[in-house]
Amino acid sequence: MSSLRSRTLWRVMLLLLAGTGLLALYNYHDSSHEIAEIYDAHLAQNARLLQGVMSLPLAGNDRRSLYRAFNDALSQAGEGRPGHPYENKLAFTVWSDDGQVLVRSPSTPEFSNPPRSPGFHTMPGTGGQWRGFVLPVPEQKLVIWVGERNDVRGDLVGRIVRHTLLPFLAGSLALALLVWLAIGWGLQPLQNMARVIRARHPDALEPLQLVPLPRELEPMQAALNRLLSQVETLLQREHRFIADAAHEMRTPLAILRLHAQNAAQASDERERQQALDFLIDGADRLSRVVNQLLTMARLEPSSSRGHWKTLDVQALVTDTLAELTPWMLRHQVEPDLDIASADYRTVSDVSALDVILQNLVSNAVNFSPPGATVRVALERQGNDLLLTVQDSGPGIDEERLERAFERFHSEGNPGGAGLGLSIVNMAAQRLGGEVRLRNRPEGGLLARVRLPVQGESRG
Repeated sequence: MSSLRSRTLWRVMLLLLAGTGLLALYNYHDSSHEIAEIYDAHLAQNARLLQGVMSLPLAGNDRRSLYRAFNDALSQAGEGRPGHPYENKLAFTVWSDDGQVLVRSPSTPEFSNPPRSPGFHTMPGTGGQWRGFVLPVPEQKLVIWVGERNDVRGDLVGRIVRHTLLPFLAGSLALALLVWLAIGWGLQPLQNMARVIRARHPDALEPLQLVPLPRELEPMQAALNRLLSQVETLLQREHRFIADAAHEMRTPLAILRLHAQNAAQASDERERQQALDFLIDGADRLSRVVNQLLTMARLEPSSSRGHWKTLDVQALVTDTLAELTPWMLRHQVEPDLDIASADYRTVSDVSALDVILQNLVSNAVNFSPPGATVRVALERQGNDLLLTVQDSGPGIDEERLERAFERFHSEGNPGGAGLGLSIVNMAAQRLGGEVRLRNRPEGGLLARVRLPVQGESRG
């Protein structure tokens, strides 16, 4: 594709040439009309002058002498004599009313049918088309015709056009050069930006800081900086995911290998079965870690909002808790659901809300003793939705409460990966909300998630 400078120059010059061409065409027609008017006025004026001369009160011999003087004087026009080349293209004739030629210029064309009706006429004649004016003089019994060849007017119009177009063409070339330089000067900031981008190393993700920058390029620089920031965030997420996975899987894999070796080296069936049971438990824990890591990667705050849709949070909480109820009952924990009457429709991510509720309930069940109750409550406070999950477990030491959302920080759950509350916190941030933990005075932990109600325009 051609450069912006070339594209702009050609378009500007084409528009300029087209506009000037239309103006030139208009001027040509207008000039032709005005020139025709002027020449027609001269023809009529000359005819009136001839009328005045022919109307002089002269005797017969004197009038014939006047006619001969006219003819002698007009016969002097021609090459090699003082005058103008156009003299041979201008002519007049005076007829008597019986058709006899009284006075005639040498350049008068031969007409097959001489004009008689008064006014302006264009007729073919010697040398081409002739434009003439016929003036009858009834009181003198005369008919006066004054005319000129049409190429006189055409030649004048052509000269005007040539004298106009040649400077215009020369000026257009100079203007094209000036426009080329002006466009280059105007695009210099864009060229500077392109040069800076080309010179950057592929691993350089620092924001562009080009100053001064025209207002038109500020959105471009801001968009590029946002893109660089997103790329850097994605790379950080990738590195963090790899580091988290390596950190969390190293020990389980080593333990799995140890249990496999114990099973292979067991001296009896009881030891082999015990080693295989440990191996299965370790594989289950590693599977949970992998699933939670994938969930964390999906719930990064910068993830796309393309899956957001209008939903009823009340129905979601009810359905999710119904799915978890059989599992809770197997752990001898009773579910309790309390939903206040309100409108719980919002635009949100179904999977993120489901992850929040499942992790909070699972965490509460894991820390609750047999026979305990895990209470889930939902209410609306103004433009916020408030979801709470409380258990009857031991809670968390106040000194360690703030660390509960750190990755791989597990409090009193040897089988956990330490990612559940961290996933809940990430999901809440993704939805524009927050999650808080506090110990209940009567015992147990209360997790409170506050989410904003969002409309269609914000989804």
